[in-house]
Amino acid sequence: MTDTMFANGTVNVREYGTGAPLVLFHSLLADRSSFDSVTAELAKHFRVLVPELPGFGLSAQVAGGLAATADRMAEFVREIGQPVRLLGNGYGGFVALQMTLRHPELISRLVLADAGACFSEPGRAAFRGMAAGATAKGLEGIAEVAMRRLFAPDFHAANPDLVAARRACFLESKLDTVVAACGELAAMDLRPDLARAAMPVLVVVGSQDEATPPAMSEEVAQLLPNASLTILDGLAHVPQLQDPARFLAATLPFLRG
Repeated sequence: MTDTMFANGTVNVREYGTGAPLVLFHSLLADRSSFDSVTAELAKHFRVLVPELPGFGLSAQVAGGLAATADRMAEFVREIGQPVRLLGNGYGGFVALQMTLRHPELISRLVLADAGACFSEPGRAAFRGMAAGATAKGLEGIAEVAMRRLFAPDFHAANPDLVAARRACFLESKLDTVVAACGELAAMDLRPDLARAAMPVLVVVGSQDEATPPAMSEEVAQLLPNASLTILDGLAHVPQLQDPARFLAATLPFLRG
């Protein structure tokens, strides 16, 4: 396991294993450590690269919204020197999809885990509310909302230590990064461009995901020309944290294909 700076020192990337490259993009509400339970198994098959998205950890912030974020990550991926398999969770899925649409030559296979192409008006309003709450009260003021968007209530009750650990990780995020990302997600609509993404895509979503509900995954799977959909019953926005074995069972055969 090593950390390396890519894209002219702007993107911090942790690497595991050897082989064909697999890149993992983390959620807005869960940093790259959310993949820790699956990287060891994935590294048996791939060179796994897990970056901190722009504005997270040691990765530099970037101005210009979701498109600029996607372009920065494309700069990192281009340095790998060959097309990659790409998996994005939540916000990372939206960045991955935008990057795929803008730089399709960089992606051989794509997994969208609890993501989509456009939020409903209630979904947009929720992001605007989070941005306003964070601006007024800091991340502490929206931490409970953020945790409810990560996990269903029954998971909270059964796993208080994990939820507390994820809350602590969220509070280490940069306020302006979270506020800007909420605004970008509230305004985003990638649906008009989806027909251009010709590579194989697997869309995975937890049935209890309230942040990016299954209807969003169903829509993006229908609009992408070469996509399949898997719904993970009983899981929510970060299935790799809730049930790593089921997440791997759903994604690894596709990634290895």
